Formats: sequence, structure tokens, C-alpha cells
Amino acid sequence: MKKILLTALFLGTFSLGYAQSAYYDDYRRSVTDVNWQTVVSDLLLSTTQANQINSLNNRYDNYDGWNRAYANNPDRWSTDRYAELERIMGRDKYVKFKTKYYKGKNPVAVYNSNKNNDKRYKHMDKKAKSYKSNNGKAHKNK
Repeated sequence: MKKILLTALFLGTFSLGYAQSAYYDDYRRSVTDVNWQTVVSDLLLSTTQANQINSLNNRYDNYDGWNRAYANNPDRWSTDRYAELERIMGRDKYVKFKTKYYKGKNPVAVYNSNKNNDKRYKHMDKKAKSYKSNNGKAHKNK
């Protein structure tokens, strides 16, 4: 009984840690995927704003610090981060930033959409569409 309990505890801890590390990976990509020097120059941000953005980008430079802040709610990082960016840049410049770097989408939605794009099952979508279209044609011919 103890072995089963320990195994369940271990698996639960491992899977939770893995899920949270995926969120941390998204967080790190939100920092590293954007050339922030270009953003500062394109949007004509002040030195103070540039320093605040650099400070924000360096806030959680490792998983442990990020995990202390977001262990209970790992989804919250994106809302916090982009609200802070909007505060630093101002509404108008933030909208320009979002339009250029995220094609007008909410950055929170961009990173959360990756959670539903499991590559292992992408090929199934094509097969399902093919099956639906073939069935539709077969019914039309009757």
C-alpha cells in the first residue's frame, strides 16, 4: 500500500512539475522571442521605460524564482506580464507593440494557444477532414 501511495505521489509531483515547466518555457519565450532593443527604438520609448522593461524581463531569470511566484496559478504569468508591459509603455504604444509582434492578438492568447497544439495528434486532423469530405461526397452521389 505504501508503494502505491508513494508512486502516486511521485507521479503527481512529476507531472505537475512538468506542466509548470511548460508554462515557464512559454514565459521565457515571451522574453527571448522579442528583440526588446528594437521595440524600444521602434516605439520611441524613454530610457526609464526601457529600464523598466529590462527589469521586467530579468525578474524571473530562473525557474525557482518564477515557480515561487506562480506555483499556485501558473496561467497567471502571462496576464501579469502583459498588464505590466501595458502599464510601462502606455496604452497607445502597447497596442502598436501588440499589433506588430503578435499580429493584433492578445499575447496571453498566443501563448495559451500553444497548450492545445499537441503535435502528436496534428496528423489526425487532416485524416478527419478527409473522412468528412469523402463521406459528404458519397452522400451527394446517392
